[in-house]
Amino acid sequence: MDYVGRLSAHLPPATRLVMVKADGSVSIHADDRAYKPLNWMSPPCRLEEAPGVWRVVNKAGEELRITLEEVFQDTAYDLGVDPGLRKDGVEAHLQELLAASPEVLGEGLTLIRREYMTAIGPVDLLCRDAAHGTVAVEVKRRGEIDGVEQLTRYLELLNRDPLLAPVQGVFAAQEIKPQARVLATDRGIRCVVVDYDKLRGIERDELTLF
Repeated sequence: MDYVGRLSAHLPPATRLVMVKADGSVSIHADDRAYKPLNWMSPPCRLEEAPGVWRVVNKAGEELRITLEEVFQDTAYDLGVDPGLRKDGVEAHLQELLAASPEVLGEGLTLIRREYMTAIGPVDLLCRDAAHGTVAVEVKRRGEIDGVEQLTRYLELLNRDPLLAPVQGVFAAQEIKPQARVLATDRGIRCVVVDYDKLRGIERDELTLF
């Protein structure tokens, strides 16, 4: 498998799982690293099939070239409509409050869209900073390592979009575990501890006349 674009990557021949989703995305998986594929192409893209070779090309002309030496199984499943991941009440409300007051997460930050959909799920908040750069925000009630990993996957995907890149990450939570903070810092992700009660006060001030 070869990825040809702004960066080049090569995977030697091995037994892999090739997944083609209904949204057009294509991803290559090994039998480990369950949290993310070895490589992928996000939509919009087109899949061109030829004997022994698949070419997946996106709108920027980047190409994922998959060489098929042997096919062990070729199966299609209709998964139906996905209900999505439901946040608990506090976490969902926290996201709503931060969407209304994104400047809490950084001076000059403005909201582009809440629940910005990607091929691997919705980014909680997609924002723009004072320098007109794109910022992806993951909101958690309790910030742990899995939340940092989730935001890392979003950032890897969003930074492939030339209309959004470069995309910075903000990990926002009421409480952030030390291990999660270390991992986030190592990956260039900024951590922000937010005060839920104070945010609720901001909301009441905005909605109360007297």
